[in-house]
Amino acid sequence: MTEVLQRALARFRHRADDDRGDTRARISAAEFRAVTEQRLRSLEREVADVKGRVNGLIFVVAGAVITQVVLKLLQ
Repeated sequence: MTEVLQRALARFRHRADDDRGDTRARISAAEFRAVTEQRLRSLEREVADVKGRVNGLIFVVAGAVITQVVLKLLQ
């Protein structure tokens, strides 16, 4: 994925250097920004999902530890 993004950036820079005043370059830049924004939003959703899963796992482990401590104290 990193290589794909690097190639896209290289193409974007090359087009921007060659076609400074061209409408096509501006459309390319707008498309690039839109795709980048969309990928960032997707990444944010995925990170939020992973964060929720990790938090859930932490609570399960903490609950198990607390349960074991309580059981040891009651014996």
